[in-house]
Amino acid sequence: MIDCIVAGETLQLLPERAAYWPARGVLFIADFHLGKAASFRKLGVPLPQGTTRENVARLDRAIAKTGATEVVFLGDFLHSAEGRAEQTFATFAEWRDARSDVALTIVRGNHDRKAGDPPECWKARCIDAGERLGTFVLNHEPGPSNVGGYALAGHIHPAVRLTGVGERGVRLPCFWFGARYGVLPAFGTFTGNADVLPRRGDQVYVIAEEEVLKVA
Repeated sequence: MIDCIVAGETLQLLPERAAYWPARGVLFIADFHLGKAASFRKLGVPLPQGTTRENVARLDRAIAKTGATEVVFLGDFLHSAEGRAEQTFATFAEWRDARSDVALTIVRGNHDRKAGDPPECWKARCIDAGERLGTFVLNHEPGPSNVGGYALAGHIHPAVRLTGVGERGVRLPCFWFGARYGVLPAFGTFTGNADVLPRRGDQVYVIAEEEVLKVA
């Protein structure tokens, strides 16, 4: 983990693609996209099994590292209605039973609005974007908040391209914190990335294998 100061608060950035707020015991995650691989398989795309189990294991590892008592999903927790596959949901339900003491809050993103809320038995609090949590505003799409506070979001799956002298560039997922809002990397493994162009003064941290490194 690496510490950074965002809006006067300490966030700990994890290579598991999550940000932990120790003052509140909250783990922030963006773009989990549960059921994305299952959605594509239903469309006839031959993708491998196991992506859900891998994502859930990484989520559990992040909770174990930090001792988080709440997980806030910053939108696109579910990928699509087609992704509500029995095995996919059974895998997450098994984890939820084992971690029933951890509170779950889900900000509805553009995918969630089409996929619907998760089963009630998972005991997740589902909210629309714009709710405040202390210093932070819980959003999905990046941009300054219109209710005050510092906005946290996901949606664009941010990445930056790094190049060395005489070397080919490498594209890495990143945490990107600007003056008024921050964007977390996509948590789901089966997601693409979009290159971002940070402004002067922004903080950028890349995820390189099992490390988080500050590059700006």
